[in-house]
Amino acid sequence: MPRVLLINTNIMQPPVAPIGLDYVGSALQAAANEVALLDLAFVGRDKIEEELIRAAERFTPDVIGLTVRNTDDCCLVTRDFFLPRIAEWIALLQRHGEAPIVVGGIGFSVVPREAFAFLGADYGIAGDGEEAFPQLVEALKWGRLSTCQDAAGQTARIPGLLWKTADASVAFNPRARADAALWPLPVRRLADNARYTREGGMVGLETKRGCPAACVYCADPVAKGRQSRLRPPRVVVEEIRDLLAQGADVYHTCDSEFNLPGDHGRAVCEAIIETGLGERIRWYAYCSPTPFDAVTARLYRRAGCRGINFGTDSGNDAMLACLGRAHRKADIVAAAAATKAAGMSCMLDLLLGGPGESRESLRETFEMARSCGADRVGIAVGVGVCPGTPFAEKLLSNGLPSNSTLNTQNSELAFLRPHFWIEPSLGDSIHDIVRELVSDDPRFLFMDPARAAANYNYNDNAPLVDAIRRGYRGAFWDILRRVADGLPPE
Repeated sequence: MPRVLLINTNIMQPPVAPIGLDYVGSALQAAANEVALLDLAFVGRDKIEEELIRAAERFTPDVIGLTVRNTDDCCLVTRDFFLPRIAEWIALLQRHGEAPIVVGGIGFSVVPREAFAFLGADYGIAGDGEEAFPQLVEALKWGRLSTCQDAAGQTARIPGLLWKTADASVAFNPRARADAALWPLPVRRLADNARYTREGGMVGLETKRGCPAACVYCADPVAKGRQSRLRPPRVVVEEIRDLLAQGADVYHTCDSEFNLPGDHGRAVCEAIIETGLGERIRWYAYCSPTPFDAVTARLYRRAGCRGINFGTDSGNDAMLACLGRAHRKADIVAAAAATKAAGMSCMLDLLLGGPGESRESLRETFEMARSCGADRVGIAVGVGVCPGTPFAEKLLSNGLPSNSTLNTQNSELAFLRPHFWIEPSLGDSIHDIVRELVSDDPRFLFMDPARAAANYNYNDNAPLVDAIRRGYRGAFWDILRRVADGLPPE
């Protein structure tokens, strides 16, 4: 029986449960592999190298898989780039063993060819890993992929696989988007989900994969596909039952947008209600402001939903059209009102500084956010440039001007390091404008480069870690809300 060691490389704090490894690990176990998990989220940073060596020596794996959930912390101010340390860990494992190393994950799948070349692994898997990784392990077991040199020509049946050819170039098989309805119920016992509930405040839950929205900057369709692949509601409910049995009762949906398509989100809620689970669980969701109404909001609440994070981006209709959003300001106001009326907390996420942004459009956005009743408003300044998105393609074709914020030539936009774009007419002054508009309103969560104590980032957020230690559970933004408003843990 092949032995597969999976490694969670995401060491941000609070820890985020590695749902992808839980799903892939379950698929590997179903394919008759012995699987172990080394979770670096729970390893002291000064002990990571020691634990990597120890796990490899103790488990003696035939294959090692590492997940790359994010390539960076998605923040213009910090720009914490994660791949260099992951590359160092891969090199360490290669020095202390001969097991082939495979990399994958959502972050990796956004820029697979570049990330694979940077990391120095033996193989990569872009996109869904539930079918591809067991196929790769099976091929390695029979020696069909024993070396990089003879791998060419032997990998056509493994979707999304990357490997090094004899001339050291990178070969990349086309991805295949698997039918999520055909996946068996995952046995999510690889990650310690009860511990993630205690120390991370929640665990993830996926009801679908892929996103049909046309947001010009978003990497989710690049990594997961542009078609929603739906999991049957009954399977989602059985997964919730299993997580409850493990002691995990607080969740956050990992869908790009839980309510796209709207009928599937409602069907999941109805299945939860029919089984009585809505009274035993708490969950939070990412949602689009459309389609969303008062009836839907009440259904979500009956199913146990406690809060919704709407990806709104702007409160200016022209900016929303520029960013490829289907909703408009009136939709945001209506969605926030429906959420609050149903007894759920409401978060709006803003993305500021896109093409055509101005002081006037920013002011309109803040006025909307203040007046609509949202409990918290997350502010991201600068549009992240992700290769493969329409926004990046427009920059590469010189359809948009470069600026000092990018600090790079257009030809370098395919590189891995984090790049952000801000409307040139605003430039560095955008932070001053946003600071002025935020004023001292605690509802706005802003990564202000001039006020370190007020910084809003989930990367090593000490106050958030402390709140979770004191018993707070739920979406990170809602935990911060409850703490700031003097509310006790639920």
